[in-house]
Amino acid sequence: MKKIPCIVLLYITALMSCNKTLDIDSSRVVGEKNMWNKLEDARAGILGVYALTRAALSDNDGHWLYGDVRTGEFISPNRQDLKALASNQLNASYPTIDALSDWTRFYAIVNAANIFLERIGDVKAADKRYTDNYLKVDVAQVRFLRAFTYFYMVRIWGDVPFVTASHDGKFENQPRENSNKILVWAQQEMLKAATDLPFVYSGNDVQQPGNYYNEDATRWGGALATKNSAYAVLAHLAAWQGNYADVATYTKFVEDNYGKSGINYQSTEDLTKSNGFFFNKNTSQMFGFDSDWGHIDGSVAGHLEELTLAEPVVNKKVPDIYIPKDTILKIFDQPKDERFSIDTLGQPRSERYFTNINGKYPIFSKIKVIQGGVSDPTFRYFTSALIFTRLEDIVLLRAEALAVLGDLTGAENEVTVVMTRRGITEIDFSQDIIDLIFKERHRELLGEGHRWYDLIRYNKIKQNNPVFLKLINSQGIYWPVSRKLISQNTLLTQNPFWK
Repeated sequence: MKKIPCIVLLYITALMSCNKTLDIDSSRVVGEKNMWNKLEDARAGILGVYALTRAALSDNDGHWLYGDVRTGEFISPNRQDLKALASNQLNASYPTIDALSDWTRFYAIVNAANIFLERIGDVKAADKRYTDNYLKVDVAQVRFLRAFTYFYMVRIWGDVPFVTASHDGKFENQPRENSNKILVWAQQEMLKAATDLPFVYSGNDVQQPGNYYNEDATRWGGALATKNSAYAVLAHLAAWQGNYADVATYTKFVEDNYGKSGINYQSTEDLTKSNGFFFNKNTSQMFGFDSDWGHIDGSVAGHLEELTLAEPVVNKKVPDIYIPKDTILKIFDQPKDERFSIDTLGQPRSERYFTNINGKYPIFSKIKVIQGGVSDPTFRYFTSALIFTRLEDIVLLRAEALAVLGDLTGAENEVTVVMTRRGITEIDFSQDIIDLIFKERHRELLGEGHRWYDLIRYNKIKQNNPVFLKLINSQGIYWPVSRKLISQNTLLTQNPFWK
């Protein structure tokens, strides 16, 4: 991002804006009077909220550890912390698990968003360049990001403290709020934001005409939340609530309008090549957070590749996590699957998702963005985008909703859209349609942070796995709250499963 100094400054300010419950010291780095005076401050502020969100999701590889590793399919050869996580031993004393139990980084997003919403009117009053349209679109983005953050936290911890004001650095301890109440609020916020969000920035959209912050459309495509982003996340939120009528409505909106945001389906090749879908930013990244190599934005940590890649893709002897061959063959059981399949002799026909399949450690290489999309194994500097949702995900979510609602033909049509694009032309519709849809979600979205939450929804629908249902009913699907946070705030309570 071009305003790196301002973003870093905002990041520090947000982290130091409230205390106690959120474990954030109360002091300000820069006087507020120096921040909210001009259009450039608004740009720095809004990009700062995006930067904080990316940082929170990627910290300690959290997005993938929460969503993929907890399922137990990925095995760690040598990291005891990841072995504990994969076996649901979330009260084990390891720095990584302790960090993932701490919601502080998410409340940094919330506080930065609260400050933005409270102070952005000052920019409007002080700088005539900051128009009503800027104000409306910027507020919509920040409200959406704040609501998304609460939704993301609720999926991890269930009940969480609910804060919608910055309190000027004097935030007091608060108890955890009922998660259902928070989700209702988040849905309302996202719907309000969706009304004002454009389909495209700097593309003469009726809700955002002209160049947004003096940049053309190539600067913003895939980098900022659009109207389609909001409805896509709304679909996920409604599915988590079990409100499948809403899921059907929201996914239908996206299917009817995705082209207005430059979104499209991804070929298997583009999805898996080093300079394809996950490289830099592009409009098909419906909602995600890019690392733009052109802006020297990347890192050696905070990317899935840090965990999954090893020789021959990068010069690392053993991956931190891998999926055993037997598990891979159970997941990818379709003979013509372009993502991964084997021939009649047991040899790989397609290895786009995996390499070294017959080695001791099969390498999950679906996402492998090294520097500027190079294939030189001597570099371990990653620039892949963190994608929360894309078009194929929404189509499969719509299939799930239609199946639950009893529209089996509609559900079959939706899942067929994705499967045929992956080379699977002979689809067995004699099997249970819910099973078919979730098997395809498993294959298509592997390694994108969805699997744990998919398993929860699947078991709530099917109601035939007593062990998993017990985990749901006892709140074992959630993470424990950090012991450090509970010691600092006597109003906090531990999730019952972890007491």
